[in-house]
Amino acid sequence: MRKLAARKPCVHGATGIELRPHQVVLRPLVTEKGTHQSTRYNSYTFMVNPLANKEQIKVAVEELFNVRVDKVRTQNRKGKKVRFRNIMSQQATWKKAIVTLNSEDRIEFF
Repeated sequence: MRKLAARKPCVHGATGIELRPHQVVLRPLVTEKGTHQSTRYNSYTFMVNPLANKEQIKVAVEELFNVRVDKVRTQNRKGKKVRFRNIMSQQATWKKAIVTLNSEDRIEFF
């Protein structure tokens, strides 16, 4: 019992690494589905750094586009298998973020 009482809680450092906003948001994904979401639900889709978390994505989008973010949803997308002649390989896995903005804000890509 004394050993358990003498134990101290584990203290970790800050989570993740520090990324700048232009390192978090890599590019917008302009697809037919994404265009529909942007007009109907005010949601925009971005390809983001796989190391970024939801808070970092929210801060980066707010800073880069001068908008207010309500919600961030993320997906880790598995790379597709591709074949070139007799060689099978796989494309890189990537992270996708769907960012919902405040109803008063908009992002114009074109």
